[in-house]
Amino acid sequence: MKVFDESMQERGERAFLLGWAPSESALTRVDHEMDELRELAVTAGAQVVGSDVQKRPQVDPALYYGKGKVGEIAALRESLEFGLLITNDELSPRQQRNLEEQVGVPIVDRAGLILDIFAQHARSREGRIQVEAAQLRHLLPRLTRGDQFSRLGGGIGTRGPGEQKLETDRRRIRARLSSLERDLRQLTEERALHRAGRRRLPFRSVALVGYTNAGKSSLLNALTRGGARAENQLFATLDPTTRAIRLPGGQPCLLVDTVGFIQKLPHELVAAFHATLEEVQQADLIVHVLDASHAGAERRLDTVHSTLEELGVSEIPMVLAVNKADLCSPESRSRLQMFVPERYLDGQLVSAVTGEGLDELRRKIGVGLGQMMEPAEFTVPYGEINLLSRWRRYGVVEQEEFTADGVHVIGRVPQALIGQLEAIAPQLSGSRPSPEGSPGEAPSHLGA
Repeated sequence: MKVFDESMQERGERAFLLGWAPSESALTRVDHEMDELRELAVTAGAQVVGSDVQKRPQVDPALYYGKGKVGEIAALRESLEFGLLITNDELSPRQQRNLEEQVGVPIVDRAGLILDIFAQHARSREGRIQVEAAQLRHLLPRLTRGDQFSRLGGGIGTRGPGEQKLETDRRRIRARLSSLERDLRQLTEERALHRAGRRRLPFRSVALVGYTNAGKSSLLNALTRGGARAENQLFATLDPTTRAIRLPGGQPCLLVDTVGFIQKLPHELVAAFHATLEEVQQADLIVHVLDASHAGAERRLDTVHSTLEELGVSEIPMVLAVNKADLCSPESRSRLQMFVPERYLDGQLVSAVTGEGLDELRRKIGVGLGQMMEPAEFTVPYGEINLLSRWRRYGVVEQEEFTADGVHVIGRVPQALIGQLEAIAPQLSGSRPSPEGSPGEAPSHLGA
């Protein structure tokens, strides 16, 4: 068990953390999760006074944790003066009720804690709707008596968007959920229209994804001077931010900053933020931002990939941006420069603070997008020279030759331009095979 120095923490609701490990071999993983749980609790506004992990082969069906451990935690309540127990594991409604009775304080599990942080940080109308819908889905099965929501608006695990007190009646909550889902469907349709408008222009879309607090927003600002909100805390950014960027070859693209991922991300949030995460699903390229300074960076990389697989986007080509290089020791830098898993097109060691590696990252994004364009060979009539300008702007021109019929061009173009080229020069169009070598083949090391 750990007891934390209260003098080093800001005042807030006093909380104790409790976790479970099924075996000795799982303790290291669970210890990392408990460190992260403490960060989450502090982000939510708690003052963490202690934590403990129970090693037990199986969970208790009634309490989740063993009766002896629960009694030990209850005995600590007066000496540590905590008024909230936060569990690292998601509890069933029955387990949560039983624990509250045994310990004598309200219980918030990991899922409820993350939902509370989202409730604090949601800024846009869409974000607030998504968070409220997720909270209602999480809380609805826990509604058993009239006082279940008496703490709403009064502490961690109870905040709703706008500090709204949720109704205690099941029927009214379900009606509210139906209303929120209608609003979300409308917002999803509006977002789809915006995407369709962007698709009419052959802009490529690049999604920034990564573990929470990996520096995605800072990297977006450094690449685009975009002015996105960037703070050194978990889930500082929930709403997607889109900024335009011009790559070294001259082609423009859109960079989209998305919500950060985390271990044990609640399923309610994955479902509620489906509209936002569609920006990732519709991306032409994913830039995975990894925090190079974190001791568990490789484990966090696997967590992000598991979430991407859950979203069905793990097959989208990816570039690895290993961020916060300015915080790495020389030994770590040497190790990271050799670290590019095979699933990536390429990788780059960068620092959003110092600007290290940003130009090379832009170049590698451009190369990655270029590899995914359609190989094309057309003779563009002189009367359609504006289409050639679009090719030069949005695609890659490898060869140009002025002929009697027009400009003969070889290169790569976005799919949106192929139809336009075929429409004006079908009898002159041709194609060529892709360059030798697989575009998905990973390099042996990161760019320094």
